[in-house]
Amino acid sequence: MNPLLAKLQPYPFEKLRALVQDITPAAGFKPISFGIGEPKHPTPLFIKEALSDALGGLSNYPATQGTEALRQAIANWLEKRYRLPNVNPATEVLPVNGSREALFSFAQAVVDASRPGALVLCPNPFYQIYEGAALLAGATPYFANSDPARNFAPDYDAVPAEIWQQVQLLFVCSPGNPTGAVLGLDDWRKLFALSDQYGFTIASDECYSEIYFDEERPPLGGLEAAHQLGRNFDRLVVFSSLSKRSNVPGMRSGFVAGDAALLKQFLLYRTYHGCAMSPAIQAASVAAWSDEAHVRLNRSKYVRKFQTIAPLLGEVLDVAMPDAGFYLWARVDRRTGLSDTEFTRRLLADYNVTVLPGSFLGRESQGTNPAKNFVRIALVAEVDECTEGAQRIVQCCRSL
Repeated sequence: MNPLLAKLQPYPFEKLRALVQDITPAAGFKPISFGIGEPKHPTPLFIKEALSDALGGLSNYPATQGTEALRQAIANWLEKRYRLPNVNPATEVLPVNGSREALFSFAQAVVDASRPGALVLCPNPFYQIYEGAALLAGATPYFANSDPARNFAPDYDAVPAEIWQQVQLLFVCSPGNPTGAVLGLDDWRKLFALSDQYGFTIASDECYSEIYFDEERPPLGGLEAAHQLGRNFDRLVVFSSLSKRSNVPGMRSGFVAGDAALLKQFLLYRTYHGCAMSPAIQAASVAAWSDEAHVRLNRSKYVRKFQTIAPLLGEVLDVAMPDAGFYLWARVDRRTGLSDTEFTRRLLADYNVTVLPGSFLGRESQGTNPAKNFVRIALVAEVDECTEGAQRIVQCCRSL
């Protein structure tokens, strides 16, 4: 077996199962899970219909590059969403089977493990795929800790110059998982300057970009930042997905866009990787990327939930509105006296509500795990269920 597999940690949800395996939740409460970030709003009917209408395509092998129709739909969406003048669907867009597999495989294609000391820089806390992708590419992950003073955006200023010199790939997550932090134009200016100086590639994970709270202020994207700063897309690719935007996580449909030279090589890798998207999924994806009405409706549900639940939980926990996304990042120890793992066990045992300990999403870096004593609360269910779960969390905190 590949010896690098031994470096992988158990996935956060495996750690969660082990943490609570001996707990029997209190009778009288139906289970409510804020643990996994799986959208629970209904999938729009027109996407289902587009999928079923295209089932005849299952008799054909799909091309790894995807159909021209899908690449054009994605390019059109990018141009409209990020006010880009021209995105070339033939060279700057590549459909993928969800952002997870693409983020992982991109590291395998980009990292040169033959260079001594190869580093992949990740936010901390972070989406665990970044670490696994780095390790299995033969690199070492290095973590930039979140800064509470900047609503938990990564503190890139604290990364030493000798580290930047070894970085081959920078994973950015904006809006962030789990913190919801969005990078601003000054952040991007700094990262682009560092990329120019040291030559590393930026992989921007933007799968939460369409969950935000002000229709007039959508989160800034990486390609958008490059355009605003008068740059091209050199050494920059962004990853996005329909999972959160359109409530279709089971479709496994997303894209990578940006640097044409990088995408040409990534396409070569993927041709051997065997990861072409099903023709039926491609047809449904064209329909989804071409419609914004369902996205605005979906967003309005999250706005309602956060307007209700963030103030409610703020009465008992240290929690604030995120910049975007569908997670609340709540510190529990100061006001409950419990660690994140103790709070998670107590909440499940007494009120049958599941949250995810923040420490499972972070790593010890520069002498601290910045996710310790936080919990991630995924407000993915419908508003009534989320509100009931939040009320139980309040009751739990007040009973301590």
